[in-house]
Amino acid sequence: MNISKSVFHGSALSLLLCTSAMAAVSPEEAAKLETTLTPVGAERAGNADGTIPAWTGGLAKNAGAIDSAGFLADPYGSEQALFSITSQNLEQYKSRLTPGQVAMFKRYPDYRMNVYPTHRSANVPPSIVEAARKNALNTTLVAGGNGLEHFTKAYPFPIPGNGLEVIWNHITRYRGDSVKRQMVQIVPDVQGNGTPVTFAHQYVLRESLADYDPAKPSNVLFYNKQTVVAPARLAGNVELVHETLDQVREPRQAWIYNAGQRRVRRAPQVAYDGPAASTDGQRVVDNYDMFNGAPDRYDWQLVGKQELYIPYNSYKLDSPTLKYAEITKAGHINQDLARYELHRVWHVVATLKPGQRHVYAKRDFYIDEDSWQAAVIDHYDGRNTLWRVAEAHQLSYYNSQVPWYTAETLNDMVSGRYLVLGLKNEEKSNYQFGVKALEAEFTPNALRQSGVR
Repeated sequence: MNISKSVFHGSALSLLLCTSAMAAVSPEEAAKLETTLTPVGAERAGNADGTIPAWTGGLAKNAGAIDSAGFLADPYGSEQALFSITSQNLEQYKSRLTPGQVAMFKRYPDYRMNVYPTHRSANVPPSIVEAARKNALNTTLVAGGNGLEHFTKAYPFPIPGNGLEVIWNHITRYRGDSVKRQMVQIVPDVQGNGTPVTFAHQYVLRESLADYDPAKPSNVLFYNKQTVVAPARLAGNVELVHETLDQVREPRQAWIYNAGQRRVRRAPQVAYDGPAASTDGQRVVDNYDMFNGAPDRYDWQLVGKQELYIPYNSYKLDSPTLKYAEITKAGHINQDLARYELHRVWHVVATLKPGQRHVYAKRDFYIDEDSWQAAVIDHYDGRNTLWRVAEAHQLSYYNSQVPWYTAETLNDMVSGRYLVLGLKNEEKSNYQFGVKALEAEFTPNALRQSGVR
C-alpha cells in the first residue's frame, strides 16, 4: 500500500467536504478490520524498508511492572537512540518532519530529537474493538458534519473517507471508559521557570456511568470535570463540561465554580478560541487535548498519509524520578527526555470557513494511525504565518489497554514561550481507569461540593 500523500481505501478528493453525510462502509470493507487493517483502522503491515514494523497486537497488559503510585515501567528503557536530529543535520530528515517541527530547530539552536526504534504499542480492550466494528457499519455524520448518529463509545470511522471523519476519530478516541487523574500544567517564562498548576481531573463516558440508563434520552457523549488543587490562590475552582454528541442540536454545555465567590455560572466561553484558564494567554480552549470540541468553524481537507517522526512511547518523560524543573527548560521541554519514533500519520488540513472567527486561520493535523491521537499540530495565524506548534508525547497505559499521552506541549514561535500540560511526575497517584461514577456527580449543583476550599 502506497503511503505517499494519497488518500486511502478508495476515497476520492471530493470527499474532502465537511458537509459529507456519508460515513458507514460496506460489510466487505469493514471486514478489513480483521485482515489488512488493525481493529481500529491502521494498516497492519509495516512499511517497505522495515523501519515501521507490522502491528502485532500492541503491548501486553503485563508488559512491565507498576509501582505503588501506578507509574508504569518503561518496556523499552534499555534501548539506545538510533540517531539524533539537530540543526546541523536537519536537511537530511526534513521530509519526515512537519513545518512546525522544522521551525523549532531554526528557532532554538540547541533543539534536538532523539529517534528510537519504532514500536506499535497501542491497543484497546475487546469491547472497543467491537464498538469500532459496529461504528464502521453504522455511524454517520449529522447534517454539516458537526455530530454523529448511531455511534457507540469510540472510533466512529475506523475506515475514514474524509478529513472530518479523521478528526472525529481523534475527538472520540478511546481514553478509557472513565478515569481519575491528578496532573500539572506549567507555562514557563523565557528563562524556563514556571509555577505548576495542579488539577484533579475526572472523565467518564456516559455509557460507563454506574447508573447509565440506555432508555433515558441524552445527547451527552462524556462528562469532564476539572478541579484546581494548587496553587492556593486558584484552589477550589472547578470546570464542568457536558460534551454533546450532536453539537448541531445541542452545543457543549459548561459551568464554572469560582471558589472565591462561591458561585456557579454558565461558561459559554469554554469552547473554540475562548481563553483557557491559568495559561497566561498561551493557549485557547480548543487547544486542550491537542484539539477538542465542535469542528464546525473549519473546512477539513484530508491530504492523505505520510511517515513522520513523532513523540511516542514516552515512558522516560513520565518517570516518577523526574522533577518538573528537570523537564521545563527555556524555550521548550528538556528534549533529552523526549523519545521520537517513525510512524504513519493521517495529514488533515483545517482551514477557517469564510465568515467564521478563530485565532487560528489554519491548522495542520498529523494524527497517529494506531491510536487516532493527534501527534503534532501546526497552527497558523490570519497571515498564514506559523504561530504555534503542538506535540503529544504518547504512551500506552498497557495495564489498562489505553493509548493516551503523558504530556502535550504547545510552543509559541512568536513569543518564545510554551505550555506543557499533563505532567504527573511529582504527583502521589497515577491514572485510575475504570472508576465508577454517578450522573449526579456531574451536575452544576454538585460543583459547589467539589469546589469547597
